[in-house]
Amino acid sequence: MMTDFSGMDPISVRLEKMKVLRETGKNPFGYSYETTHTTEQILEEKNELIAKEEKIRFAGRLMSMREMGKSKFAHFQDTYGQIQGYVRKDIIGEEAFNDFKLYDIGDIFGLEGKLFITKTGETTIIVEKLELLSKSLRPLPEKWHGLKDVETRYRQRYVDLIVNPEARKTFIVRSKIIKAIREYLDNNGFLEVETPIL
Repeated sequence: MMTDFSGMDPISVRLEKMKVLRETGKNPFGYSYETTHTTEQILEEKNELIAKEEKIRFAGRLMSMREMGKSKFAHFQDTYGQIQGYVRKDIIGEEAFNDFKLYDIGDIFGLEGKLFITKTGETTIIVEKLELLSKSLRPLPEKWHGLKDVETRYRQRYVDLIVNPEARKTFIVRSKIIKAIREYLDNNGFLEVETPIL
């Protein structure tokens, strides 16, 4: 198994990691994953979920990762926000823990586990099961500077929506406004007609 990726460009590294995952019998792409909660629901119901020790299933994109010996802290993002995951070798197993070397920022995962609050007050999932749902083959824009180029933001909206929470909130609000206007007009007998765009 190749683990030295030095001297390779970022996309080649990701393609090689995908190849290694396939060679070890892991599917780096797509299948459905049933979730029980979004980040919004987790944060709203956290006290109840912690008290009941209820297991949750969550899916999100890996946005950051830091290692601390035999454990890792990672942030996962869905449409509604981010939540921290706490991954321990003794909980998910050595093979699953070692697979982290093949994961990159931008990969999409399914997590299963219980919630707890860290000493710093962050709501965190203790990951008991971790499934790779989709391998990201292109790196996301650099974390600290984000996506600043206006032209790129407009031409690559999908990237802007991943890395820019303000843009995502704007699109969610815009979508709700358009839906409300459409419903109002539909309920009042108006007919929507598509016309050529000039």
